[in-house]
Amino acid sequence: DFTGVPAVVDLAAMRDAMASLGGDPQKINPLVPVDLVIDHSVIVDEFGTPMAFARNVELEYERNEERYKFLKWGQQAFRNFRVVPPGTGICHQVNLEYLGQVVWTNTEDGETTAYPDTCVGTDSHTTMINGLGVLGWGVGGIEAEAAMLGQPVSMLLPEVIGFRLTGKLKEGVTATDLVLTVTQMLRKKGVVGKFVEFFGPGLSNMTLADRATIGNMAPEYGATCGFFPVDSETIRYLTMSGRSEDRIALVEAYAKAQGLWRETGSADPVFTDLLELELGSVVPSMAGPKRPEGRVALEGIPEGFAKAMETEYKKAAEISKRYAVEGTDHDLGHGDVVIAAITSCTNTSNPSVLIGAGLLARNANRLGLKQKPWVKT
Repeated sequence: DFTGVPAVVDLAAMRDAMASLGGDPQKINPLVPVDLVIDHSVIVDEFGTPMAFARNVELEYERNEERYKFLKWGQQAFRNFRVVPPGTGICHQVNLEYLGQVVWTNTEDGETTAYPDTCVGTDSHTTMINGLGVLGWGVGGIEAEAAMLGQPVSMLLPEVIGFRLTGKLKEGVTATDLVLTVTQMLRKKGVVGKFVEFFGPGLSNMTLADRATIGNMAPEYGATCGFFPVDSETIRYLTMSGRSEDRIALVEAYAKAQGLWRETGSADPVFTDLLELELGSVVPSMAGPKRPEGRVALEGIPEGFAKAMETEYKKAAEISKRYAVEGTDHDLGHGDVVIAAITSCTNTSNPSVLIGAGLLARNANRLGLKQKPWVKT
């Protein structure tokens, strides 16, 4: 919504200009379907309590009343324009679970045409939709406005890097561990300005939520997008997320008719270059210390932290030093956890990660472990 409000202001200004020139202002509308998701205005005032979410949303409405009234007017005034209200979710997650169609239809002069879904968004992690078999990536606000008004998105024909996945993840290894491994490999390869397409028998062992996690991280591994083909898992997800039966049937029939459908035994596409990963080789990992591609295996974290303090931050001598926090009775030191979240923008609503976090919290509670006062959740 940060970039969306100026776009709606521009459309309103165009209507004013059209009216002043004697034209019909009602003709000024987006030419393609536009969804504005209000998700970047929330501030975490309250945390760590059962009422935190409700209170933060309440304060968000109070602070942004004028902006939200304007956007509501925009939804009523313009055709092809919808607004997803605050407190619903992050834009790329809402797109994955609700907005994305995989296959669109358009009826003109009594004739209905089906065509693949594509998406340009003003959030860099728009690439999450690639996990659903929808080609999409993030653009700037001006590019988005141009697309809204029917202008094409121009680009050079990109190289397409194939990433072959085999096997399956071991028990206890999460999508986060997988995406950090993939990011490390692709950063080493160098895929800036390129498309990455994932293929191979390993896809049959991956949930769509895990695919979306990998697609989401395309900006971090440098690619324009990280694409997954449409297959039976796509259909399962569309069904689970409540898409209409007619739409689901169309997606499957269209993908098969157009050669976009993947199934076990499908011939591998032809790519500019190839990488390969056996999913069983992925181990529990942490990102960092500075960037996601600086992945550290779990057993190497103590050594990795000490090395980072020495080489990255030049503070090896201060590794055990503590600092008093003014106005509190506790102190902080290097390596203390100060922010904790069940999920991030990358693995939002990934069921296996949510369940894992819930089980960890339950077991910690049973063992009498308490949240430290300096940890913001």
